[in-house]
Amino acid sequence: MDRWGAFVKSMGDISVHEIGGSLKGLRFAVKDVYDIQNHVSSAGNPDFQRTHHPAKNYAPILLRILEEGAQLVGATHTDELMFGLNGENEQWGTPVNPKAQGRIPGGSSSGSAVSVAAEMVHFALGTDTAGSVRVPSSYCGVYGIRPTWGCLSLTGVVPLAPSFDTPGWMANEIETMLKVGKTLFKGDARENDRDELRFVWATDMWDLVDEQVQEELGVRFGQLRSALNCDEEAITEGMQFELMDWVRAFRTLQGYEIWRTHGPWIEEVNPRFGAAVRERFKWAEGIQAQDAGLAREDIKQVRAFLHEKLQKNTVLIVPTTPSIAPEIGLTGKEAEQIRISTMQLCCVAGIGGLPQVNVPWMEAQGYPFGLSFIAGPGRDMDLLRLIANIESELKLVPRKEHIR
Repeated sequence: MDRWGAFVKSMGDISVHEIGGSLKGLRFAVKDVYDIQNHVSSAGNPDFQRTHHPAKNYAPILLRILEEGAQLVGATHTDELMFGLNGENEQWGTPVNPKAQGRIPGGSSSGSAVSVAAEMVHFALGTDTAGSVRVPSSYCGVYGIRPTWGCLSLTGVVPLAPSFDTPGWMANEIETMLKVGKTLFKGDARENDRDELRFVWATDMWDLVDEQVQEELGVRFGQLRSALNCDEEAITEGMQFELMDWVRAFRTLQGYEIWRTHGPWIEEVNPRFGAAVRERFKWAEGIQAQDAGLAREDIKQVRAFLHEKLQKNTVLIVPTTPSIAPEIGLTGKEAEQIRISTMQLCCVAGIGGLPQVNVPWMEAQGYPFGLSFIAGPGRDMDLLRLIANIESELKLVPRKEHIR
């Protein structure tokens, strides 16, 4: 029974490999935007589901996982058309955050994060455009990866903003994250020589963290900086743009692409949206091509800057979100400030097309608080293995799963 409200539809343990492969024995869920044979993806909206047809095949990334012996449990809830970071869906409700009940699960891959946090599955697929895997991973206290942009197929996945969209996944254990990574990425992780790595504690990003979290976890932050011999510098150091400039460019191009992706369908169908999503689409509709073009040029400049900064075995350590999960239904200035700070944190990997992994090593006020590691493009498996090594060396106890 799904008492957490994670699933749109149960699939009854779909399997395509009778013998099994590297993922044999693992059960997983997928955000309801992936093609599942004979299933109509909802993308979080009943009118989208009503006006689309059942998939003829499985999305290639999903088929690859099935071919390695994993069993598909079901399709999970998402914000409407993936256009949100809270996980609050006015059409179908808000999945319950098992680690912070009464607080949002984060979105848009809300159901996927909840299904993992509730130990209903071993791992779950989501998508990430502006933080849609990373934010719910932080709020629900699970591992989550946004891979290098373009390295994994998005065929058979409902798009949002193609310049930033990427598949991603979540799990309770780093070893499960690695198993899925070995299935999806070409090659294996290199052994990381810690002496060759430079860790950077991105000070301007950490300045965005809630004061209560800083006060409660300040000592642990200091211990981690010391253990990894971190340099402390601003992510924007050496560049004329500030983080808010990065966010403006990111949101402008993202919004422009979102309307180009879904605008024609919206104009034809006139679908029902929750108030917040409706306002976001209205805003996206008004973005002009000239403004998007300017934003694209700024993004190219920032992306080149980030790739240069991270090319020499540099790893950034940053907060995934600025706070613990906010309470459900939060509005007003406080909600707006959290949204702006979250976008500043999430836009870095989004603009750079960089791999970022949330780790559930800390709690504040009794709730999960995620921190992240970001590496250069294409270093996804190296990053996962590095995190596994750090977890082992610092004796950070991984979560043991008891899948029902």
